[in-house]
Amino acid sequence: MIFDNFRRQLRQEAQLWRDEGLIDADFYQVLAQRYQFNNLETAARDRFVFILIAVGAILLGLGVITFVAANWQALSREARLILLLSLFLTTNIAGFSLWRQPVRGRKRRQQVFGEGLLILGALTIGANMALLAQMFHISGSSYELFLGWGLAVLLMAYSLHLTSLGMLALILVLIGYSTGLSDWYFTQNELTLGRIVIEHIPLALGVLFVPLAYLCRSRWIFRIAAIAFVISWQFHLKSLQVLTYTDAPPWIAVAAFTVPPALLWSYDDLLFGRVSSRLFQPFARTLTLAFFSIMFYFLSFRWLWEARTVGYQAQFKNTFLATWLPFIDVAIFTVLALWQWWHLLRQTRNQERHGIDLKTIFIGSLIVITALFIFIHQAITPIPAIPIFAFNALLAVLGFGLIREALELGERRAFWGGILLLTLQIISRMLEYDTALLFKSLVFALCGVVVIFAGLWFERYLSSLPASSTHRS
Repeated sequence: MIFDNFRRQLRQEAQLWRDEGLIDADFYQVLAQRYQFNNLETAARDRFVFILIAVGAILLGLGVITFVAANWQALSREARLILLLSLFLTTNIAGFSLWRQPVRGRKRRQQVFGEGLLILGALTIGANMALLAQMFHISGSSYELFLGWGLAVLLMAYSLHLTSLGMLALILVLIGYSTGLSDWYFTQNELTLGRIVIEHIPLALGVLFVPLAYLCRSRWIFRIAAIAFVISWQFHLKSLQVLTYTDAPPWIAVAAFTVPPALLWSYDDLLFGRVSSRLFQPFARTLTLAFFSIMFYFLSFRWLWEARTVGYQAQFKNTFLATWLPFIDVAIFTVLALWQWWHLLRQTRNQERHGIDLKTIFIGSLIVITALFIFIHQAITPIPAIPIFAFNALLAVLGFGLIREALELGERRAFWGGILLLTLQIISRMLEYDTALLFKSLVFALCGVVVIFAGLWFERYLSSLPASSTHRS
């Protein structure tokens, strides 16, 4: 879609250049053939048709499932089984037959319709699993149904290299994880297949969906999987809770706050075989900065460092599940992060003409400082005052760093990200500590005035930059 927007803008500019006489008609035809200007409307129409077919397939699937459920009791077990299998096989065989058609002319419409039927077939998998379990009295939790359903759709996505099926599989797995998270908290002494997946969901997301993102060349699969990895990692290790317990293993707290940024910033697509471009690295690094921003903001509150309680192990019925199963994921991702950083530093050292990558050194310093303060506070002696000051300082440094990068590259997102961090820090510290109401009103007013003038100044600064060096995002 991004490339289509570029082609559409290029076509408009090329037409303007032709009308103004900057280029002749022959050169315009060369551009039109190279960037396929004539196919822009067809591509947009095909996307719209696919959305309509996908929505229609979902509604059709829900209608069929509802109809079958309404007449379920009137059918025999054999009729139910034949009906379910017939629906599943018909939709998938018809969808695959239409989808495999070559992309030419009207065949494109058939392929889009076939992909919609494949989505409908993927939706019928869950209905078949649920109804068959009911027929044969197979007990199980709802999250196990969603996990099994998601893995089945994932197998289809790997077989056909379809982004739509990959997104559906990822959504189903995340629904299963979110619904089974409470069960994971309160039944720590049980060990089932569904619980193993929940326990190791960060590892499962990396192993199952990152290769699929490369097969489909889908940024959205990688983005959602990476965000889900970071969030599930925090739930997995209870990052904010573990800082308040004196008897929690210190490596859990260190890993909770340092492994995600270390893994994401050093991520390089070129480290993996058969990859010739850095398709996902920019987003991984952007997510690293977002993670640091959110993490430093929460770690800047003093209640998190001053609260010291005992009973980390008491909340689990089985200390093996509490300590050693998370260690498996931590060990794997730590080794992977070290391997990536070794390649990153070696690459930086070999590129002497570009000098030292100061941004990489800055991110590495943030990771080391974070690990050092958390380890000292958890393993050696409580030092609440020092981390409070340190993480407030790091939050301010990160905010000013984003503003500095925005001034160098002319990026609005980095500028407003830095302004947001500094404003939130000032307002949070003002509300956290006991201050007079008059002082609060003065702080709010000053923050509003500064944000307005900073935004106006930055827009004027962007307008003064050369057009080639400005990224208006």
